[in-house]
Amino acid sequence: MGRRNTFRRPDETLGSFADRGDVGFNEEMARQLRQAADLLEAQHANRNRVRAYRRAAESLLRLEEPASSIYWREGLKGLVALPAIGRTFALAIVDVVEVGRWRWLDRLEGEVDPERLLATVAGIGPGLARRIHDELSVETLEDLELAATDGRLATVDGFGAKRLQSVRDSLAGRLGFRGHRWHDHAREGTPVPIEDLLDIDLEYRRAAEAGQLPTIVPRRFNPDGSVEIPVLHTTRNGQHFTALYSNTPMANELQRTDDWVVIYADAPDQGQWTVITATRGEEADQRVVRGWADPPGR
Repeated sequence: MGRRNTFRRPDETLGSFADRGDVGFNEEMARQLRQAADLLEAQHANRNRVRAYRRAAESLLRLEEPASSIYWREGLKGLVALPAIGRTFALAIVDVVEVGRWRWLDRLEGEVDPERLLATVAGIGPGLARRIHDELSVETLEDLELAATDGRLATVDGFGAKRLQSVRDSLAGRLGFRGHRWHDHAREGTPVPIEDLLDIDLEYRRAAEAGQLPTIVPRRFNPDGSVEIPVLHTTRNGQHFTALYSNTPMANELQRTDDWVVIYADAPDQGQWTVITATRGEEADQRVVRGWADPPGR
């Protein structure tokens, strides 16, 4: 599967040329939505969900101006108000505008590399980025900002007061510019009960063991393409989730790639969780949600 073209500013950090109102933005975003729909269909996702992605793509192609321009002018609420877009697809558009790629689609394709993103923050090198991701299940800058605020980041080995402040300052500079555009509507919804996460984990592992799930071929730690990871798309209380075995460096090093299950909600702010078999303490041999916490603002 080939790499997609992505939007980048010259410094390849947050943002893209979308803020210049590029007329090709809607076409590219529509292409990615259609690609997501095709992948979801191939992975046996709900048909209505697949149709929603295709309707969103068609809606973008009918717009008279780039969706990116609407976002810079009206914020997230301007995108949410567009026909067939709504909050989930609006957040996908924001991801492409501000990060340069749609990270949810990366997950769907098995191309996630969160450590590289975390290592772009001042004070965080590749080794520390790996520990943050593996210990806290942090994948995005928003996740990192929350972990720095609620105290979890300070529990990671290598973080002292000076480094923690450096990370906070760096994130404030990179995320602060979003202002009202992002925060007006980005953090809404109902918290996901831990019981639902454990139920999704059980559904995934049973179906994977029975060979009932479609698979993706990850690029990382899979040079010959021989490793295939089962993927599950499921729904709880009207919310869509994707589950698959972890392919992180830590999971590979500890040989837990057939135990650690990563669960993603559709929208980037709605949550990501890793379910593992505990190896110590009162919960030993039980399935637990590692680093469980509500998404930001909940």
